[in-house]
Amino acid sequence: MRLFSRTGLIDRRALLKAAGGAFAASLAPRAAAALANADAVYASAYMDGYEGFGVALLTEAGEVVHRYALPQRGHDAEFDPSGRRLVVFARRPGTFAAVIDLARNAEPLIIHAPEGRHFYGHGCFSADGRLLYVTENDYDNARGVISVYDATDGFRRIGEFDSGGIGPHDMVVLPGGRSMLIANGGLETHPDYGRTVLNLATMKPNLALIDLADLSVSARHELPQAMHKLSIRHLAMTADGTVWFATQNQGDIHALLPLAGSVSPDGDVRLVDMPEEDLRLMRGYIGSVAANEAAGSVVFTSPQGNVAFEIGCADGAVIARHDLADVCGAAAKPGGFFLSTGKGWLDGRTTRLSWDNHIVRRPT
Repeated sequence: MRLFSRTGLIDRRALLKAAGGAFAASLAPRAAAALANADAVYASAYMDGYEGFGVALLTEAGEVVHRYALPQRGHDAEFDPSGRRLVVFARRPGTFAAVIDLARNAEPLIIHAPEGRHFYGHGCFSADGRLLYVTENDYDNARGVISVYDATDGFRRIGEFDSGGIGPHDMVVLPGGRSMLIANGGLETHPDYGRTVLNLATMKPNLALIDLADLSVSARHELPQAMHKLSIRHLAMTADGTVWFATQNQGDIHALLPLAGSVSPDGDVRLVDMPEEDLRLMRGYIGSVAANEAAGSVVFTSPQGNVAFEIGCADGAVIARHDLADVCGAAAKPGGFFLSTGKGWLDGRTTRLSWDNHIVRRPT
């Protein structure tokens, strides 16, 4: 078959307006100048060389504008719809999320997972920005949960609902704000066993469509049984509601199975038909996906294969290949994609930071 996006880009005027004088005044002169001259600002979690963790704001030129410390390793992040706040989520099986208010020169607000739960590294805001949804593991009951936080009331936890599967990872709120698509990776894990998969033989990943009015599962999209060990992990959405998904093979990585696909607004699931030599290079693992609507393309990164592939949205053909050691982070930028690696490479710059799996940008 042939397959015919969440990211946090925030332009400098929006950032300065949202952040106000407190944020700008808190920056060193060089960083403030970089911010003033930047057309866009991105965010990514990182690890430094001293066993420290944080999240950084970055210009589109790959310059670090500002850094915030985190208590442990971060994974993904999400800007609220206004671009005023940034939430960073702990790497699975972490139990915190850090809320950064860019308008205040203050320490991040830390959200903690309830007892018996851990986060999965991802979250998203409701269309109006009033609610924050976070993927969560009810690990003693092997149940995927979406927790709900009130972003208008100090991010107080106000409820939860079933994710429609096991191991929810990434998720997106679809255009119109009435439904959500969740990538349930199908992996049963328990913190007593770290990141070990406990249900490899019976994995059943899916893409669950949730009606946000009554929190019911309105549809489940599953891969064929022969592909049941492809853990569906990451999502990228385009403006029409097409969602691209990326998987990680928990079985034989030498089996050349399709690793990516898309779900159309009407629920049609298609798989990307990549050449065998390209699939072989990815070693059964896609770490991140991002879509560039203006360019009409999507990128899939493979840190295991040290490669990233750009493909055309219209025909699924490979447009470009990027050979980068431990490449994973990806976000759209004019004319292409902003990429980062765990080796410190940041869109053409060499840094002393080890960049985590994701870069986020706010759509313009």
